[in-house]
Amino acid sequence: MANAFTSFIKNITGQQPTDLDSLIKHTENVNLVCKSCKGEFSKHQLLRTNMICPKCGKYFRMGGKERIKWLADKKSCEFMFDDFESRDFLEFPGYSEKLEKSRKATGEKDAVVVGTAKIGGRPFAFFVMDSRFMMASMGSVLGEKITSVFEHATRYNLPVIGFTASGGARMQEGIISLMQMAKVSGAVKRHSSAGNLYVTVLTDPTTGGCTASFAMQGDIILAEPKALVGFAGRRVVEQTTKSKLPDNFQSAEFLLEHGFVDAIVPREKLRDSLLNLLEIHAGRSDEV
Repeated sequence: MANAFTSFIKNITGQQPTDLDSLIKHTENVNLVCKSCKGEFSKHQLLRTNMICPKCGKYFRMGGKERIKWLADKKSCEFMFDDFESRDFLEFPGYSEKLEKSRKATGEKDAVVVGTAKIGGRPFAFFVMDSRFMMASMGSVLGEKITSVFEHATRYNLPVIGFTASGGARMQEGIISLMQMAKVSGAVKRHSSAGNLYVTVLTDPTTGGCTASFAMQGDIILAEPKALVGFAGRRVVEQTTKSKLPDNFQSAEFLLEHGFVDAIVPREKLRDSLLNLLEIHAGRSDEV
């Protein structure tokens, strides 16, 4: 366990601690509270368990760069289009302040990070949505970055792995926000028509226009356990249909049961699962 944890910290920080005690200094002052059982844990405790609550099994949400560095081979991540930055072009009341608050909270300019990396030496392009930035709502920059990384992947025949997490459209950008559904979907189609692989990993929460477009367009759709995945909210659906919904409605398990998800993969097994998919696709590509 100590060796695995050491490798994880080195991957995140670029440093090689010499023993378990020295690892603590990287996260010793960070405490997180589980939203399910209300247990409080230090960040270094949670890193040992892949950011999963050791008491109740609840998955903690992960930041964009934190997640991809945890997943990919060390020093293999190359981030792209980091200079793209959202702006308040409609002068929507309070939007500029929300953007600035999110930038300070995440250290990012918008709600998605994109680039290229490797798993087990297998190259791929990626996008990872970050729910800490305005609930990873779909705006012009988010759509442009995801579209751009798909275009890059198409040009160089790279598979794409996308981690989705979104609260829906960003109303502060009006119709421009909704346009991103079609824009990204077009890039996904061109990537697919070129014979390339697209794998989506649905994380908590994946909702709204993201679910209605590129989140569900993967050739293979995976999900984390108990992730919330849906379009309209539960209350809206119940009021519209005039019926009581199952308790697990809009959960990853409900979607798997109804054929919308190919597999639910525990976080600790995700890297191996994605590597297997990349190797299978690479083998088929070589045959072709």
